[in-house]
Amino acid sequence: MSPTTSNHPPLPAHGQGHVTFLGAGPGDPGLLTLRAVEALAGADVLIAEPHVLDVVRGHARASVSTPELTVVDDASTSAGIPVLRDAANLVMEAARGGKRVVRAVTGDPGLDNDAGQEMLACAAAGIPFEVVPGVAAAVGVPAYAGVPLRDEHGTDVRFIDARTASDRCWTEVGASDGTAVVSTTLETVAAAAGELVAAGRKPDTPLTVTVAGTTTRQRTWTATLGTIAQTLKQAKVLPSPEGQQPVIAVVGERSAAAQRDQLAWFESKPLFGWKVLVPRTKEQAASLSDQLRSYGAVPHEVPTIAVEPPRTPQQMERAVKGLVTGRYEWIAFTSVNAVKAVREKFEEYGLDARAFAGIKVAAVGEQTAAALVDFGVKPDLVPSGEQSAAGLLEDWPPYDPVFDPIDRVFLPRADIATETLVAGLIELGWEVDDVTAYRTVRASPPPAETREAIKGGGFDAVLFTSSSTVRNLVGIAGKPHNVTVIACIGPATAKTAEEHGLRVDVLSPEPSVHRLAEALADFGAARRAAAIEAGEHVTRPSERRPGGRRRRTTT
Repeated sequence: MSPTTSNHPPLPAHGQGHVTFLGAGPGDPGLLTLRAVEALAGADVLIAEPHVLDVVRGHARASVSTPELTVVDDASTSAGIPVLRDAANLVMEAARGGKRVVRAVTGDPGLDNDAGQEMLACAAAGIPFEVVPGVAAAVGVPAYAGVPLRDEHGTDVRFIDARTASDRCWTEVGASDGTAVVSTTLETVAAAAGELVAAGRKPDTPLTVTVAGTTTRQRTWTATLGTIAQTLKQAKVLPSPEGQQPVIAVVGERSAAAQRDQLAWFESKPLFGWKVLVPRTKEQAASLSDQLRSYGAVPHEVPTIAVEPPRTPQQMERAVKGLVTGRYEWIAFTSVNAVKAVREKFEEYGLDARAFAGIKVAAVGEQTAAALVDFGVKPDLVPSGEQSAAGLLEDWPPYDPVFDPIDRVFLPRADIATETLVAGLIELGWEVDDVTAYRTVRASPPPAETREAIKGGGFDAVLFTSSSTVRNLVGIAGKPHNVTVIACIGPATAKTAEEHGLRVDVLSPEPSVHRLAEALADFGAARRAAAIEAGEHVTRPSERRPGGRRRRTTT
């Protein structure tokens, strides 16, 4: 069996543990390898610095142990503080206890000084280990910055760590005309550029500097070896208390501004770096947030609606029993929450998807249909057009006493649902058991920091997916700031937003959350193109001062 098809390395026969040294890449969780995800899924103990833990934690089991790393420095040692334990000690302790340990590091383990020492410690102790390579920051960050390291001429590439580079290293790189990739910090990048100039590189040699590479906080500056200090000063990046942030600097002709303008694919995404508020329940927000990330945005999910059981469960209990005894021809689901409510009631009675045998099932849209499939039920009817109650009615067959032995429909819904579907089904000749399956109530207010960001213009955009999300968000957190782009899923939601004093900038062409996200991305792309055409620096909405607002757009 190939090692990439096993869940995790087998433990030795004597019960001793195993260590996987794993490269977490430069910051984008999407750059983890398949083998890395596999190793994380089988880990008993996960050891990593906090920023690395954020990248890999989602692929580990909920029960995985994540002991906190504490740096043991000379001051701590001399002070005689016994509670501080370094990573090597944590790794060895867990492995000796028979655990599967994953030691995750930034970039690639082969380029991490500490990982090499920890591997030697495992080897000396006879603890089996493996290495899962990762995307090195010195390679991944330039790729995300639009700076290829080699071209058809096959120029040499040299990698330099400015913190440990010797005079000889600077001299050799300065004397060559190859590409130099320098790992350094914001406040020391100018000094590194000076070292290269002193060693023989021309001051007008192109240079790019990228901070927070491969993440939505990424920012890249293009300059030359001689002008980088002034460029960072003019951009008001330095001086700064964040000067210790690591950066990747690429020196050479391939980092020239004209070339990077054509190749900067990541930072030119339509919503790059936009902080977008998604006021939905966490379960509903997942796919929408993934779509926003694909546009370069940073989604921030704030639940505005909480779902609770109905105040009187008897009606729902009778309907579920009627479902089993053959009372209904159809059951119509108008939301993911309705599916969840029926599923929970089934589990309460010891039932499963087999109870739907002989009953036709309708779903109001793709997300609701996906929730049913996850339950083990393939819906018989999903709207071919608009994903709404009206769209469902357009495709719903009228009652036919010849072909339909039963004339009744079970409609589990929210307590505040509209009567559109009920009235339409009755008009088609059906009897409807309109049952409250769950209640929607206003969620608790978000943290104070989030409320201040909403009211103070800290968000670039807000997506409103229903009138209730407008009312509830304003009720629990306050009205979004004037600079925030307001995007609404349809005319009714837009009207509610305007009634609350909000100016709607983006209106989805269809009542679909995915089309709403697309419309916001189109808005962002048009805004970016207009800034570039005007010769202006591309900024996010939260970076501009209150003033003129772009008119509402649809796509």
